[in-house]
Amino acid sequence: MAFVKKNDTTTVDQDQRDRPRDLAGLLAELTGPNPVARRWAVKDLAAYPESAQALADHLEQEADASVREAVLLSLTEIGDTIAVNELVNCLRSEDAHLRNEAIEAMKLLPDAVALIMAGLLVDPEPDVRIFAVNVLESLRHPDVEKWLLEVIEEDAHINVCGTAVDLLGEVGTELAVEPLRALKARFPQEPYITFAADIALKRIGDTE
Repeated sequence: MAFVKKNDTTTVDQDQRDRPRDLAGLLAELTGPNPVARRWAVKDLAAYPESAQALADHLEQEADASVREAVLLSLTEIGDTIAVNELVNCLRSEDAHLRNEAIEAMKLLPDAVALIMAGLLVDPEPDVRIFAVNVLESLRHPDVEKWLLEVIEEDAHINVCGTAVDLLGEVGTELAVEPLRALKARFPQEPYITFAADIALKRIGDTE
């Protein structure tokens, strides 16, 4: 689900927007009652990389979905270690909407996310590993296929492997042929793995 700009339903006084938008003032506005004012503050804070931790902390308590989306976008623009780590934390959230938005945000940070992808793909939680594969779908990084092959060769969880196989059907090359065959042999009693692997092999051009 891509980020979509939403129309404001509450106005912000123009005098307020004309005030100096310094770091201290913007941070103070995060605690205000008006969600539109908070959203403007969040957007403007993207110009202050040092606000990443404050934005991350605010995300955990913000109730308005449009403000949370703005926080994720600002964290994406900042793109430092704090910002990326907060996006990873969102993958562990019980809020499916927040998780999906975090996945979309991470897709916009290929270089930063690439540095932590290896760790995400061996996270103890299989759901996090699945979300990491979902991030790979649009990451546009040269190591995407390599990461996917490592998943189907090493991950013991069938759902994680199934998600990786689905994506290999779109991005795989001849390098994936033998690992896909080996995966079928590793899960001989799992019809979906056989089905998905066969489709991936056919798309790659393996007719054996």
